[in-house]
Amino acid sequence: MNPRILSLMVAFSLVFSSAALAAGAKTYQITGTVVAATGSMVTVQKGTERWEIDLDPATTKGSAELKVGSTVTVTYVMSATKIETAPAAGSPAATP
Repeated sequence: MNPRILSLMVAFSLVFSSAALAAGAKTYQITGTVVAATGSMVTVQKGTERWEIDLDPATTKGSAELKVGSTVTVTYVMSATKIETAPAAGSPAATP
């Protein structure tokens, strides 16, 4: 195979694979009324649902002048902090 074609194929695969990995987690939005706000958390009421969202000052962007009663749109990502596995259904449980 021609070395030029091979190197172009490798370059394209590296560019596209890094772009796919850099995409990150899917983002979500909620718009509602601020019910409570502290420096580390905001509670938003949307209809009958209450959303408590932690704020990280290092990564949170925007004007964070949160006042109770104001309408806000919060953009967030879901991320896991801990994952545990359980034995599959029907398999015998391990004895301690």
